[in-house]
Amino acid sequence: MEKFKTILKIGEQANLGFGLVALLTIGGEHIFSTEVFKCPCNNWNFFYGMVFLLVPAMALLVLGYILNKKTWKLVTGICLRGSRVCRRKSLAVCGMVLFQISTTALVAPFSWIAVALLNGNYFECIMTGINVTAYREHLCGQKVQQVQCQEELYRFPCGGGDTATWADREDVLFTLRAESQILGWLLIASIMATYLLLLCVARCNSPISYVQLQFWRSYTQEENCLMESYSTKHAKELAERNLKSFFQQEAPKPIVTPTNLDWQRISSLYRFNRKDQYYSTLHQYVESLQETDSQMMRMASIKSTDTGADNPAVLGFVDDGRMVL
Repeated sequence: MEKFKTILKIGEQANLGFGLVALLTIGGEHIFSTEVFKCPCNNWNFFYGMVFLLVPAMALLVLGYILNKKTWKLVTGICLRGSRVCRRKSLAVCGMVLFQISTTALVAPFSWIAVALLNGNYFECIMTGINVTAYREHLCGQKVQQVQCQEELYRFPCGGGDTATWADREDVLFTLRAESQILGWLLIASIMATYLLLLCVARCNSPISYVQLQFWRSYTQEENCLMESYSTKHAKELAERNLKSFFQQEAPKPIVTPTNLDWQRISSLYRFNRKDQYYSTLHQYVESLQETDSQMMRMASIKSTDTGADNPAVLGFVDDGRMVL
């Protein structure tokens, strides 16, 4: 249970979503290692173990990119605005956003690898199949039947070995399990240290105070929830209007719907600016509307005397929203 609690801390310190992803990853790894994984105990040990250790981690990484809302904000329509994206400043912004997406997507793969190393099953299979004489000598050490130990090493995870003694086999497996668990704890410590370092750097360069940052997070969460609710409600009203008009063969009632340009403006990635204090792209869009002959909009913008700036890392949560496809 201690290894589960340790891995969960990686997610809990970021947010509840991280903890949930880590928990699901740990559960999946446990099922794989106990029910699916069966070391072949032959020359395929190394490749079989590496596949079970790394391929699920790669799949979880890809899934992390897919389920991140910011990924699709970044890539949707990018082929149609290629000339603007290729500018140096735009590339720098895209690189920063991609880095933020990657830090979230890497939670599940690292959780999988860390738990797998703490378990030790994959590592035992991998290292008993490695064809490196120096490492085989290291495992078999000064055992009486050292030559037989090296020749039958690949059969140890299955309890096999015709000439090697039971004590020699258990000694080798204990050594492999210890090495695997040491690597697992080192990986966990590295993840925690890296996360703490990135968090400190982001907070040290934050242009806003801690209290305002908490308010900003609350606003972002509320806006995302209400956006989903309003979108569903408006889509339902529009669908009902169109169906009613079709079946009753009458002129449709007018319903105001945002234009394609309006949708595009609120779908772009958020850019922080010290001069105009907006909490999201939607907030910026609403505040920037001008009065026209056909509509009366906007009260007053929230202004400050600061100059513009790039997005600080501490505001990486603004575009996150919920995980969607």
